[in-house]
Amino acid sequence: MRKYDALYIFVGVTKDDALNASLEKALAEVTKLGGNVLSTESLGKRAFSRPMKKRENGVYVKVRMELDPLKVTELVNRYKLVEEVFRVQILAVDERREAKIAGERAARQARVEAAQAKADAGAQAAAQTEQTAAE
Repeated sequence: MRKYDALYIFVGVTKDDALNASLEKALAEVTKLGGNVLSTESLGKRAFSRPMKKRENGVYVKVRMELDPLKVTELVNRYKLVEEVFRVQILAVDERREAKIAGERAARQARVEAAQAKADAGAQAAAQTEQTAAE
């Protein structure tokens, strides 16, 4: 099993209930092929840069999933038969890049926390100095 990011475009969806039903139907195809859906994120309704098949806009949904690499082509072919899915793009997740980004994010967070602790210590020292001067 390998991780993939998929970007789905749904058109003709006007309400959240219809979007959820269309998304569930699309994600059911992943589970039928033995995959797992890890997360979903709705990116909202966006206008196309140029009309496609007489459509002006669509609702974009980003999905992270695990799937056997040999089943990806079959999944894309199944989406050609699902009317709710206007377009889908599936990209493999680079695990090394993800680990590097997570490490950089953790290091940045540690620097922020250290700077905050240093600022708090300085504020406490200043407060003690003022208190001592007032006495």
